Parts: sequence; C-alpha cells; structure tokens
Amino acid sequence: MFLRCIVPFFLTAFPGVLSAQGEGEEAMRQALVPTGTLRAAFIATNPVQATVDPATGEAMGPAAEMARELARRIGVPVSIQPVSGASGVMNSVIDGAADIGFLAYDSTRAQQVAFAQAYMIGHNGYIVRVDSPLRSPADADLDDVRIAAREGIAVDLYLGRTLQRAGQVHLPRAVTDEDAVRMLLAGEIDAYAANKQRLAVVAAGEPGIRVLDGSVLPVEQSIVVNLQNEMGVAHLNRFIDDVRASGFLQDIVESSGLAGVEVAPRMRR
Repeated sequence: MFLRCIVPFFLTAFPGVLSAQGEGEEAMRQALVPTGTLRAAFIATNPVQATVDPATGEAMGPAAEMARELARRIGVPVSIQPVSGASGVMNSVIDGAADIGFLAYDSTRAQQVAFAQAYMIGHNGYIVRVDSPLRSPADADLDDVRIAAREGIAVDLYLGRTLQRAGQVHLPRAVTDEDAVRMLLAGEIDAYAANKQRLAVVAAGEPGIRVLDGSVLPVEQSIVVNLQNEMGVAHLNRFIDDVRASGFLQDIVESSGLAGVEVAPRMRR
C-alpha cells in the first residue's frame, strides 16, 4: 500500500527528475544531430584518431569509439567518415557535411571551427638517422639542422612558430612517412616530425633510423563543430567530462595500443 502511494507522489512532485535525462538527450540531438544521424569526420591518415579496416570498411580507434559512444548516448545512428587532412575535417564541418570532426587543436584552426575541450593528448616527436648526433628534441634547434614535417599538420604549424635556428622543410601533403625516411637516409633532411605512433611504425621497419626520446609537441586531440554552435561545444564538453570520469576514455586509449598517447586532463578553452 505504501509503495502504491509513494510512486504517484514521486511522479507528481518530481517530474523534472524523471524527464531530465530525456530532455538532455533531446537538447544534444538538436545541437549536434540536425539530420537524425550523427555524422563524424576524421583525418584518414592520422592513426591516432582512427583507421579503417580494409576488409570491413569499419573505422576503428579512439575517435571512432568516441563518436559511437556519443551517438549511443544521444540515441541516434552514427556515420564515421575518413576525409583528407585537417582541411577536409574543417571543410566538412563548415559546409555541414559533418556534424562533428576530430581535429588537433591549433589557434589558427580555432578561427574557423569551434573546439570542445581535448579528450586525448597525442605526442609528436622526431625520427633521425641512427648515426645522428641528436639525442632529444631540445638538441635539434641548431644551425644547419633541417627539420621536416608535412605542411599544414599541427606539428608543422608549431615548428613554424617556435624554431629559432634550425631550418624548417615543409613537405607536400602527398609525401608519405616512408618518403621521409628515404629523405633522412639520403641526407636530404636531418629530422622528421610526426605523431609518435606513426614514427614508431616506420622506425620498426627501418634499422637505419631511430625515434628520439621526448616530445616535440603534445597535441590536444579535440572534437570540433561549426564555429557558431556554442551549444554543441557545451554538450561536447560535458560528454568528454563524463567519459573521462567513467574510465571510458582510459579504456579506449589503452585498448588502442597507440604510442605516445594519453587521456587529456579536464580543461576549457
């Protein structure tokens, strides 16, 4: 008898408690999913974000898992698409072809798209020849040292702002990591900068090069939306807080097996 009385009382007295979750999901859908499907874009050549299984075509990796979890919480289907470069992610979000994009934070990019807080830190480093006198990134900013990176990526932008003495070589975006290794071995460049996961992969296949210890640039991997979508940023910030606190972020970082990657601390732009 008591239970039959208390339940109607609870429903009458506290309707907001029972509806808050549904209202939150609806608010997220309105801010982030205008078409009914969460459309996510990531950089096809960045394994720190995600890769595509050639057999199934399925996206795998931290960005893909984050997109799926976000869609699950909102209660919508998800489409995860690889695109060409950081500009491809930004253009997809700006043009409305994607609702969210996965992108490394950079102040110049923040003038074109709106960034949520970082969910992950991916460290960048250098590879050099095994006979190189360089032992750490701090050693590399010297006269006559040529440091290369693919033009427009986060570490290339960073080097352009911070190198004082070394020469910077902007490699075309079509240049592969294997091309950069050949340039190193031929003496055309002295160091090549990229995220440490990519460097670990190429170094494992070439005994003539090695990865320097230490980090050149800790890159904040973030989620972006259209520059005017302030509500979308707020919802994404809360989502990232939740998946960090629950351990979900730590689980996907550990299961990815990526080199030089860690969960980002809580932050706000």
